Amino acid sequence: MAYSLSDLQTDIRNYTEVGSNVFSDSVLSRIIQNAENKIYREVDSDQDRFYATSNLIIGNRYVTIPSDLRLIRYVQLKDSAGNQYYLEQRDTSFMAEYYSDPGNSSVDIPKYYANWDQDFWVVAPTPDKTYEITLAYNKEPISITTDTAGTYLSNKYQDLLLYACLVNAYGYLKGPADMLQYYSQAYEKALLSYAIEQQGRRRRDEYEDGVIRTVLESKNPSSNK
Repeated sequence: MAYSLSDLQTDIRNYTEVGSNVFSDSVLSRIIQNAENKIYREVDSDQDRFYATSNLIIGNRYVTIPSDLRLIRYVQLKDSAGNQYYLEQRDTSFMAEYYSDPGNSSVDIPKYYANWDQDFWVVAPTPDKTYEITLAYNKEPISITTDTAGTYLSNKYQDLLLYACLVNAYGYLKGPADMLQYYSQAYEKALLSYAIEQQGRRRRDEYEDGVIRTVLESKNPSSNK
């Protein structure tokens, strides 16, 4: 069953046997958000993937970072003839050495990109034309505390979200240590199965990669052992 925010809050209180006088809605909102962020940082999930298309400006090598960006996955460029190019990622020191005078007239089709600061990323060389550019990135995920009807995690991976919240809840309560250990282990197991599905099985093709098989132990029929 999918979790709504109220259902998740109720389960946290029930599992910990702590009422709303300690676990108020505001306290639980922070516990839940911290749990969601922990999961998002530990596993590359399909729910975080997003694409934004804009245009590079002639003579301007800086591109504004989307407000919900967490990390860039790749950058695709398209010229007026429809030809597509993928930019190679470099660090800022490479960009400075490779293109030490970006303000001069020596502009060309961009080949590289780098994370410049928290507000901009940069391409080199400086664009000589208006290119369409597609940014594939991981976006800031939506929290169930703001989308109270449910999120990708709360609708499909309720056990993982609950265990992550309970780890934070028992940490907030400062014990009992055995319950904190129990739910920490339960969280790690749920996280592993989540990672296997998100980063493994969802990114396999049965036709190309074959069906996943488990090696079975088979004894020799003639053996008496």
